Amino acid sequence: MDNKEVISTLNDLIEISKDGEEGFRNAAENVEVTPLKEYFLDRSQQVATSVHELQDLVRTLGGQPETESSVSGALHRRWLDFKTALTSNDTVAVLNETERGEDVALAKYKKAIEKELPPTVRNVVQRQLEGVQRNHDRVKQLRDAARAEVG
Repeated sequence: MDNKEVISTLNDLIEISKDGEEGFRNAAENVEVTPLKEYFLDRSQQVATSVHELQDLVRTLGGQPETESSVSGALHRRWLDFKTALTSNDTVAVLNETERGEDVALAKYKKAIEKELPPTVRNVVQRQLEGVQRNHDRVKQLRDAARAEVG
């Protein structure tokens, strides 16, 4: 894999991670439960740290790092706002949409790790993939628990 392809792959991950950072922040704004709000804000901050790490890798490789989230991510956040406004149980709606966002991130990271990345890049992507998987699994657990409370 040439340097341009590695930079492109990293920029794709930056974009999807920016989506996650903003998505978690948006989710925090759409829930009333304080522990859940705190969880989402913490995840947003952790994803922001991952974004900076990826951006530093792109710079190290001589590229220009992505700084914006994707258009589809922005549309997803607007959909979350709309759906939450229409839903009687906004916590479940927020968790459903957050999990969908994490599904997309997980798929992007899995696709990236299948590529022939340089070892230092691979190590970072693998570690971040594990974090995305943990986020996904935790959001799914929270969603299932919220659904059970509703009945």
